[in-house]
Amino acid sequence: MAAASASTSDAQASYGTERDNEPRLDVELLKDTARKALIDTLNAVNGAKTLVLDPTLAGPLGLVTEVALLKHHGVDKMFWLEPGPLTPTTTNVVYLCRPLIKYVKIIADQVKAHIRESQKHRYTLFLVPRISTLVSRILEEEGVLGDITISSYNLQFIPIADDVISLENDNAFKELWVDGDETVIYNSALALNSLQKNHSAQRLATLLTKSLPDQPSPLSDSSIPSAPFDSLIIIDRTVDMITPLLTQLTYEGLIDEFIGLKNSHVELPASLLTLPAVPNPSNPNATPSGSASVTPLINEKTKKHHLSTSTDPLLAELRDLNFSSVGKRLSKVAHRLDEDYKARLQAKTVAQLRDFVGKLGGLQGEHQALRLHTGLSEMLSLKTRTELFNKSLEVQQNLLASYEVSAQISAIEDMIAQGASMQTIVRLLCLASVTNGGIKAKSLDSVKRELLQAYGYNYLPLLLSLATPPLAVLLPNPLPISAAPVVAGNKYPFTTLRKSLRLLIDDNPEALEEVENDISYTYSGYAPISIRLVQCVAQKSGGPSARKLHAHPIVGWKGFEDVLGTIPGKTFDIAQKALRYADMNTQIVRPHEQTTTSAVFFLGGCTYTEIAALRWVSRQNKGRKFLIVTTGIVSGNSLIDSIASTGKNLSATKDTASEKPAKKTKSSGFGGRKKLSAFNKFMQTEMARLKEEEPDMSHQDRFKLATSNWKTAKENPRAAT
Repeated sequence: MAAASASTSDAQASYGTERDNEPRLDVELLKDTARKALIDTLNAVNGAKTLVLDPTLAGPLGLVTEVALLKHHGVDKMFWLEPGPLTPTTTNVVYLCRPLIKYVKIIADQVKAHIRESQKHRYTLFLVPRISTLVSRILEEEGVLGDITISSYNLQFIPIADDVISLENDNAFKELWVDGDETVIYNSALALNSLQKNHSAQRLATLLTKSLPDQPSPLSDSSIPSAPFDSLIIIDRTVDMITPLLTQLTYEGLIDEFIGLKNSHVELPASLLTLPAVPNPSNPNATPSGSASVTPLINEKTKKHHLSTSTDPLLAELRDLNFSSVGKRLSKVAHRLDEDYKARLQAKTVAQLRDFVGKLGGLQGEHQALRLHTGLSEMLSLKTRTELFNKSLEVQQNLLASYEVSAQISAIEDMIAQGASMQTIVRLLCLASVTNGGIKAKSLDSVKRELLQAYGYNYLPLLLSLATPPLAVLLPNPLPISAAPVVAGNKYPFTTLRKSLRLLIDDNPEALEEVENDISYTYSGYAPISIRLVQCVAQKSGGPSARKLHAHPIVGWKGFEDVLGTIPGKTFDIAQKALRYADMNTQIVRPHEQTTTSAVFFLGGCTYTEIAALRWVSRQNKGRKFLIVTTGIVSGNSLIDSIASTGKNLSATKDTASEKPAKKTKSSGFGGRKKLSAFNKFMQTEMARLKEEEPDMSHQDRFKLATSNWKTAKENPRAAT
């Protein structure tokens, strides 16, 4: 963890404006910069060109550009960068990819194939975000370095919301904490440095133009961010592994958990994205909510949709709510929209009719947004009402409270037999280990064996990665004598932090109001550790606060040394020398007019629920806004999948950046849950039968007997006859 602060004025006065009217950093400038850099990159290759694109870049590029712009700058055809022959239609072949060995070898194979076939092409390789010496070395070993021109496309932070920017690196956590590849740290440093420099230059230009009020301004105020950075708070993902392991309970978080929210895109039934019909004037009692059964549609054809507050204002109201509050908010919007539609019946004059027609377009847009989110909510409700979902939540809450840990391990074993997803089981096991200092060795070995038997032995490398340093989040208790000293030293002090940071809010009538006034609302009573640490820095409080606080100069972790000393890893406070323009700023702008921006950077990714919690903290600070910066958006499932290298984290927006997407397997549903195998079905019924017939038998013995019975069961296609 680190907190770096720039010098600011100590004077803090009361602010007369509301938070919504305070200036915010214009992150759209980053989008414009990325788009311009891409255009310059393509224009560096003269003439028509065939673009061969890294599939993992399709989603990020879809957030900054569109296919029409690529075609306008000479792109004739586009292909995925994948093994196999390449049939370019132009002399120029442009590869755009991350500097990964597997991609470089594919490129080398394709170039050598063209040489053997006497095809003449000019090859240009643009690496994202920078040139790598390793790439040149591999191409040299393959004998094609002289045939390829190597350059770079410096794609850095991409805005995914008005207060969130991301490197959109899905594998940052795995690269850093499993593979031991620290490239992401260097790339993050370069991107943060560019962010600061670009902002400094823009701010200086603003001050210069303000000092010359009688002169024409070369830069409009609306295009210049007016909120200076006062600090950078860096949170390493491993400082708080508990939060991503929990099930997100905000609206946007649940969409990511169950449907999948990738590069701000989500796959939805096509019927939810069609424009609603205008209500029939002859039926004034018809409601515009479109709520008459949108219960989808599991087998309906899906379509990708960009969830953005710029085109969907209702999303801004819903995204950070606890899911239990979404229904009430949708009901209010539906009632208001219904009243607006009924206003047409009161229009008697031509002027009144003209006014209604002028509003009709906006009403139809709101109607479509309401219909979309009503359908989304119903899809999520189907998942949240399942027995497995509620059982998982119960286990999570009990583990956070350290309540009957052994019983929770048995419950996890039962969930394996009931067909819970592999990701859910692994998340719960890691949560049990981190919150309780490990799992009893005998119980851990038993549940690991059951997991491998149920889901496949191909997940053995996953379990090994989770149990070994530097990750070490799935450990036995006590540790074996052979365990590395670093493992023992990095045990997470959750029980200590739970008290000192007030992580749990009791579920009683007196505490319910406190939950609503604290970041713990995001997990229905649990406060994310990462955001509590931000509160330590920004508010000098490690717990709930019922009133808005005036922003004060950030001075690092002072006052919380004892709490931070218990968390594994080092803590840093670095005071950055003030830039000269900052001194000019304090002279020209009065302190009470100045709003500062604190950047919070998550190294290894952050969840949508943490973003919601940080927005809540931002609303409690007058004079300070938070810019959320991350290597990527993650969830417990995406972290497990990336470590397991299952290949499920492919870009969700391939079709937005390429005309020829690779073939995709049709999804069997919206929850991402694997269909029950014959083994799962047998174990579910057999365990229930044995539990009824042998109530005194231990769970472990029942499981052993059930697996033994599977060998001769008629449901087993490989059963001995």
